[in-house]
This record gives sequence, C-alpha cells and structure tokens, in this order.
Amino acid sequence: MIRTLAAALVAFSLPASASAEEFPFNRVSAVIDGARFEGDIAISQGLDDLEIGGPRYGWTGLLPEPGRGWPDGLTWRWASVTKQVVAILVMREVEAGRIDLDKPVAAYLPAFRSPNAGTATVRNLLQHRAGLPNPADTPAFYEAGFQGSRDPVTGFCAGPVTGAPGGEWAYNNCDYMVLGAVLEAVTGLGWDKLFMRDIAGPLGFEFAGAYPGEQFTRWGFIDGVREEVVDLSAYGASAGLYGEPDDILAIDIALMRGQLLGPDALAEMWRGDPELGYMALGQWVFEVPLKGCAAPVKIVERRGDIGAVQVRNFILPDKQMAVVAFSQEKPFDFGEVWQGSGFAHDLLAAAACPVETK
Repeated sequence: MIRTLAAALVAFSLPASASAEEFPFNRVSAVIDGARFEGDIAISQGLDDLEIGGPRYGWTGLLPEPGRGWPDGLTWRWASVTKQVVAILVMREVEAGRIDLDKPVAAYLPAFRSPNAGTATVRNLLQHRAGLPNPADTPAFYEAGFQGSRDPVTGFCAGPVTGAPGGEWAYNNCDYMVLGAVLEAVTGLGWDKLFMRDIAGPLGFEFAGAYPGEQFTRWGFIDGVREEVVDLSAYGASAGLYGEPDDILAIDIALMRGQLLGPDALAEMWRGDPELGYMALGQWVFEVPLKGCAAPVKIVERRGDIGAVQVRNFILPDKQMAVVAFSQEKPFDFGEVWQGSGFAHDLLAAAACPVETK
C-alpha cells in the first residue's frame, strides 16, 4: 500500500532494475509536479515482468487528514470505475451464456416494475440508454434516512422513466444498480461477492471490497477543507467499490492479458460507438493523437467522481500500458485527452510517447 509522511510529492519505481531509458520517469514526474497534483498516480508498463504486469511506477502526494494522520490499510473510493468492473462481470456471464446483451431486463428480473423493464436491454443499461430515473436528480437519494427505497428492483430505480430505451445516452447510476440485480438473479451471488470471487480473489487483492466495511478510505478536500462524510454504500453497483490504485492496474493488465475475458467478449466491451461519443460497454474507447506519438493511440477510459475525489483509469492496449490517477483535492482539472491538452493528455503523452512533451 502506498503511504507518505508528508504532503510533498514523492515518486518511486518498482522494480529497481527498471531504468530511465525504459520508462520516461523524469518526464512524467515533471507533468505531475507541474500540475501540483495531490493524490496517487500509478502506471504499469508491459505485461510480462510482474504479477500485475510489467514495471510499476507510482507518484503519491497525499494530504494528511486532521486528527487521523496516516492510517494503515488506506484505500480509495473507486467511484464509477465500479461501473467498469460491473461491465466485466456482466461480460463474463455473457461468455458463459447466462446473459444476452440484447434481451430485455425483464427476462432476468421479472419483479422489476419499471415501465421500461420489458424493452430496455442489458446493453441499454451498460450504455446508459435505458431511460431509467436518475438519482442525481434526487440528491436526497444518497442522504441518510432516504425515504424512497434504494432497492434497485422495487424502489426508486423502478419509478417513473425519463425516456424510451435505446435513445441518446444519459449518465445514470440506476442503470448499474439494476445491472447489479441482474447479476445476482443470474448467478445467485451479489455483485460485490462476484467481484471478490471472480476478480479480487484470483488477482490477490488484499484490501479491495465494497462499501460498507472499509474504515480507512481516503477522504478528499475542497479548497483545503475536508469534504463532508458521504454514505458511499448508497451507490451500490454504480460506484460502491474501494481498493488500492494497484488493484485497478491489476484489472487493466488482466484484461489486456486475456485473463478476465476472452478476445470476443473483450472486443465487444471495448467497441466504442462514435454515434454515442465513443461509449462502449461500461467505458469509453477511442483513438486520439497524443503529442510525441507518431500515430493515434487507442485509449480505454473510465472516470469517476464522488465528493472531492476524482479517479481516472486509462488503458492503452496497443502500448501495453495502464494509468490510474486518484485526485484528492478539488478543484483539480484533469482536462479531456481528446482535446490534445490538459493534465490527462500530457500525462499519457509523457508516459506513452517517445518524444518529450512540452
């Protein structure tokens, strides 16, 4: 687990044998330092040398928590990177023949009473095109004592819809809460237990899991003030996982190695649709120019944001590279990779492209 004794940025690399010629360590460090980044960044390059794949590089510049210091077992909320993990679990069931992406939700959840249950498909849920009600429109959904039910089958998510399935995509946590229920109906196990059985266990995660139950999750700061307490368990299968940055790297590497999904299922999950802003299933997949790279680079992106904590997970399959960043403090602007500038673009360009990025 990454820990630090000061708020200053600390960079480290594993294994020690990896040389600066093999990875542009100083160039990446300059991008991070120049942005005054507060949080954790981890990069894995290659698929063969370590259990999680290739040399591992990390930067940490965490802020201390008043009155708490630096607790052991510190983890991060994964926020909507959870959706990426749920998509993997769904595609594993697709491979096993237990889920059909284009069957209606009602085929798996007969008790789901949403007006769209008979026409919204599993694919619609994965692409945020099911027309379900959006918890973001009801802020009290995430507050203690919410009077409406959080049960994804019979509660809020089965309520009045916002549109017909299959139209334009609209970001919505209910989609993945319902997918969690689909997984349980098909397998007999809760989505969180499936994560532990099929991903966390085989990949050897020590601290990862689903809320509630993690007492050392890293909290964020807004303009230097610690954010208010958030009931992270309320997010369920939409944003309810926690773990270390290395755990997400391990998932990324396992996907590139073919350990979690076969090639056909992975290709389907990573098929970005330009008509939907390159949305794939549970993530966005696109090709963009990066400064210093001779050709456009394929990027699989998943982002998350709860409270003051932001997370970005980038997989660059053609480069055999994964980049995970957790920002602890707001305001912090990651920017958009496709715009050709900003922190996320410069970070990926410095790590993946052979020519120095200015």
